[in-house]
Formats: sequence, C-alpha cells, structure tokens
Amino acid sequence: MVIRDEIVWRSGVVYFVIVLLAAALLVRILVLQYAQRQKWSAMGEKYIYRSAEMPAIRGDILTWDGRILASSVPYYNIYLDTRSSGMSQETWAEGITGLSEGLSRILGERSAAGWKSLITEARKRGDRYFLVSRKVDYESLKRLKELPVFREGQYKGGFIAQLDNRRILPHSELARRTIGYLSLDSDGTVVGIEGAFNKELSGRNGSVIQQRLTGGDWIPIGNPGSSGSVDGNDVVTTIDIDLQDVASSALEEQLRKHNAHHGCAVLMEVATGDIKAIANLVTGSDGRYHETYNYAIGESTEPGSTFKLPVIMAALEAGVIDTGDIVDTGTGSIKFYNKLIRDTREGGHGKLTVREVFEKSSNVGTAKIITEHFSNNPKEFVSRLTAMKLDQKLGIQIKGEGTPLIRYPGDKFWSGLSLPMMSHGYEVQMTPLQILTFYNAVANNGRMVRPRFVTEILNNGAVVKSFGTEVITSQIASRSTIRKARAMMEGVVDHGTATNLKHANYKIAGKTGTAQIAKDNLGYRQGARVSYQASFVGYFPAENPLYSCIVVVNAPSNGVYYGNLVAGAVFKEISDKVYATNFFRDYATETNTEKPVPAPDAGNGYRRDINRVLGDLKVKYKRTSGDDWVATRESGDTVRLVGVEIKEGLVPDVRGMSLRDAVYLLENSGCRVRYTGRGKVLRQSPEHGARVNEGAVVTLDMNF
Repeated sequence: MVIRDEIVWRSGVVYFVIVLLAAALLVRILVLQYAQRQKWSAMGEKYIYRSAEMPAIRGDILTWDGRILASSVPYYNIYLDTRSSGMSQETWAEGITGLSEGLSRILGERSAAGWKSLITEARKRGDRYFLVSRKVDYESLKRLKELPVFREGQYKGGFIAQLDNRRILPHSELARRTIGYLSLDSDGTVVGIEGAFNKELSGRNGSVIQQRLTGGDWIPIGNPGSSGSVDGNDVVTTIDIDLQDVASSALEEQLRKHNAHHGCAVLMEVATGDIKAIANLVTGSDGRYHETYNYAIGESTEPGSTFKLPVIMAALEAGVIDTGDIVDTGTGSIKFYNKLIRDTREGGHGKLTVREVFEKSSNVGTAKIITEHFSNNPKEFVSRLTAMKLDQKLGIQIKGEGTPLIRYPGDKFWSGLSLPMMSHGYEVQMTPLQILTFYNAVANNGRMVRPRFVTEILNNGAVVKSFGTEVITSQIASRSTIRKARAMMEGVVDHGTATNLKHANYKIAGKTGTAQIAKDNLGYRQGARVSYQASFVGYFPAENPLYSCIVVVNAPSNGVYYGNLVAGAVFKEISDKVYATNFFRDYATETNTEKPVPAPDAGNGYRRDINRVLGDLKVKYKRTSGDDWVATRESGDTVRLVGVEIKEGLVPDVRGMSLRDAVYLLENSGCRVRYTGRGKVLRQSPEHGARVNEGAVVTLDMNF
C-alpha cells in the first residue's frame, strides 16, 4: 500500500510538472504570437529581408553632336533558384545536360561536365540563389535565356538576372578629367561634369525588397512594396570628340618629344565660349601620359610673357603710351635693385616701338614701359588690370578652378620689384583657362564670355534645361585698344617670336610665353637646373576669329623650352585640323529638285540605332532582315537593311561599323581588339569567318 501511494504521488508530481511546462509553453506562444509579434516580425525582416534602394540608371554625358562620352552599360549577375516552386523534376531532368552545355559555351569558365556537377550539387543542397556568373553582358543574357531550364523563366526555371550598371568611357583617356567622376570614399570628392551635374545625371532611386542569402549576399525579390526608379537625364557638353582627339594626340606627341612632365591644351569657340577640346596630360610611373588632373582649370601659375598683352593694354588704356612710341631696350638687360631682367636675344634689341616690344617679347621693354609710367602710381596700373577682370575667378560650370593672383600695392609681398616683375608675367598667377578667356575676349572685340562646358540637359531626347552664353563683361577695354592689341598679336606671328606659325591659307594671331617655374620656397633655380613653362595662346583666323586656343607645356627637359617651338607646334596642329574640317566646307547652294537625293551611307551596325538615325533624317529604308546586326545597301533614294550573320566560334564581319559596335561584337565573340585610325572599320584581320581561337586578337583599320 505504501509503495502504491509512493507511485501515485510521484506520478502526480510528474503530471503536474508536464502540465505546468505545457501551460508555460502555451503562454510563451501566445506572447510571441500576439504581444511580441511586431517586435519579432521587425527583427526577422531586419535579418532576412530588408528594403534597399533601387539605383536609377545614370544619364549619359554626350558630345555636342550626341556621341557618348560617358555611359552606364547594363551588366547582370545571374542566379539559379534550384528550389523554385514551379520547377518540375521533369523540366530539370530533361534540361540539365543542355543547360550545362550552354553555360560552358556562353560563359566558359568550366566544361559542360563541370557545370553539370556544380549545379547538380547546388540542387541537392537546395540553394535558392546559386550564383552562376557575375557581370554578364546583355548579349550573353539573351543567349542564356534561351537555354533549357532557364527558358522557363524565374518560377518554372529558377532563372534570376540581377541588373548591375557600370560606368564606361568609350573614348578612354580623351577628356577623362573634364568628364570627371564621383568618389565613393568619405570625403565625397566630385570632379568634372560627373560631379558638377550629379543631380541631373543621377535621376531618382526607387526601392526594392531584398532577401538575405547564405554567405551574406542580398538578392532583390518581387514584392508589392518595391517602387521603380526614375533614370537620370543626359548632359550635352560642348566637346567635339574629333577635335579632342587631335588636341590630345598633338599634345602627347610634343610632351614625349621634349620629355615634359605635363601639359594642357584648350580650344574655345570665340563667340560662345564653348570649350570644344580640353586635354590634360601628365607622365605616370609607367612612362605613359594620363589624364589625372585638370591643369587647364586648376593649376594657377606665373604665366610669363603671355601676360604682356593685358600689361600693354593697361598702359594703352591709361593713355601713357601708343604702339608707335620708341622704347630703348639697350643691350638687353636692366637692373632693378638686386634683380637683373634680361631679354633672350644676345646683345639686346636696341630701340623698338611699343608694338615691336610686344612682338619680340622684350622683357626689358615692358619693364621700362611700366616702371616709367606707373612707378609713382602703381595702384592705377593694378586697377587697370583688375578692371579687365583678371583678378576674378571665371565661375565655370565645373569645380576646381584655381584662384588668380594679382598683387596690389600695400599687400604683404608687394615690393619695389613688383611692377617690373609683373610687367613680364611674374608675381601674378593665372590658370591657362583664365589666360585663354582674356585672349578670347580680345578676339571677340572686347566681349568677355564665360567658358561653357555644358549646353543642355535632356530627358529622353527632350530639352529640359539649356545653358546660354554668359557675358562676364561686355567690354574689357576700349575699341581702340582692342584694335591695337589684335594688330600686335598678328605681328607676333608675321615677324615676331612665332613666325614658325605662319600659314598660307589662314592667319594666326597670338603670343608666346616662356616662364621659369618656381618650386615652392626653393625659388626658380635648383642648383644648375632651371625648369620652364612654354606656352602659346591666340586665335584664328586672325581677320575674323572663330576659335581661340592655349597650349601650356610644363618642364620640357630636352634643351628646347621656347613657347613658339614647344607649345606653338601643338597649337598649329590643332588649328590646322579645325581649319580643314570646319572653316571652308563646300556646301551646295542650289539643289536640283528634278533628281532624287541619293541615300546616305548609313554604315553597318545595330539595327535599332540605324533605324532611328534614318528615321530622324527622313530617309526611306526597307528592312529585309529581322537580325539585330545589319549592313546597309543603298538603292537610289532607299536604304536596304541586310542581316549580318553572326556564327558561334567564328570572327564576325565588322567592316563598315563604328568602333563601338565592332568592339562590342568582337569581344562578345571572344576576341581582343586593336585598332588604328578613326571613323568606320575599313579592314579587319583576320577576316570574318575565321575560327576564333582563345585569346585571338583582331586588328581593325579605320577610316573616315
């Protein structure tokens, strides 16, 4: 009996404990389900799901005629959901072999057997987001979508493609620094047009729900809470890519020839201030020249003799000299206190007119003019310079403009040497673009316009904002002074320091500059070595100026450092190109309406692009193929579009295509590309139809 009672008592205790635990568990479930539901749901969302930004596609940066300088190209990360709810075992079993073979063919990386083993193991593990490949281009994406299993889509085939846009510069180094970039680091650096117009280019980001994957990656999923993004606008610049190419090539050639450290060249349209080309090159550790800093905009240095133009103009405006007045430059040297100022000509120039002082760039002559007439009133001289806006920033559309320096009597560093030194471009500092803007104003009959880099903001081709020409000052000097300044600049090329720039077909006006470069607190001379800056700035054609240009070459070190020889050669190559392509084209004045206008040579390439161009030009065309890549055939006033056959494993035919289209097709066929020239593809080697071998290089010869 005692034993029985003991058993009943123990059983009762156990039963009570079980009931108590069950009750506690029930209470906990109710608390979690109702009282703490919001808390744990939020925590689950935090660690499993999250709301993230859906980046907008960044707008393009375009040349003045619509060619791309910077663009966002779509690439895709490809995933496989091996446990997709709609995928049947039959679909998987019948398609796995074909899928593996297709992945090997399109993506490479491993054999068909290797792919089959890899994705089979992923299916056994039940991976929901198995990473197949990153950064797949659009053409490969289309081919992947046609493979067995994948062609069933996301729910029946487990195919997931995640968009990943990448910023590219189709023209590589050309105007790279002016195009600019956005820094993602903590200081948030913004450079060039990308930085200045980031708001317009960025668009508006949307939102998307993402799910956390094993390993920490996040993948976007379809969810009613997602909202779409608004793509960014396009920015139309003033850059002419053909002239940019000429400027960059000519500058690099001279930098290499003279073993210079860096240099810049800027081409500006006189009437509008439009920057048609801006090249900035500096030698790198690899011995090549790169665009890593915008010297034309940001480097404020002592300009040397190019500053003599505003100096002489200030004296002309004050009425203390005229261009025919005689200045005795003696034997080519003059001493102010402990500073000896020299002319480059051995023995000096003797007596010169003021005009000849400028044309022959006499340091002694300009120093004597300014000290003789302004030593008792230096404030008047400096005020004349500041009245011409030489002490002010230009306020250009992109950031990083250097600050000009014009010393003023009473400043900390003003001395008895300031006037004679300023007279030939020392103890003042200006950027190349600021100097060019002043010379451009002289070419523009005294009207100073602000340099312009961007003209329009486009949204789907429609103008949403435009930027007109801005006038800094309507008249930097009197008409008489401007007329005399232009005559002096023409004289520099006709019989002064830049006679090597004389041209039979058109006339150049300008000024040479050769300045010693000061190295911080070390002065102008480091031991026996002196560094120089060679420059030439001017405009053309002299009689009716259309373009102005400045070239600055810093630290040439092969014994030649004069502005006419080093910088002038770059100027002339640029001006020759502009003259040949822009000035005197033969435009027909009469049209014979009885004869049909022949169809234009539309070239070969991507069908949709060609359709759009022909449509904009209102040219009749006939499509005989539905292929994405076509060749054009002219037939009277009609263009026929004929398909270009693209075969797997064979080199495609890219003749007649633009470099952009040719590179796209060849690289997607597994080839590497080298090219020479510009324009359309004239010849290719190996020819189309050749077998593509691993690492094969196709050479393209381009022509206009």
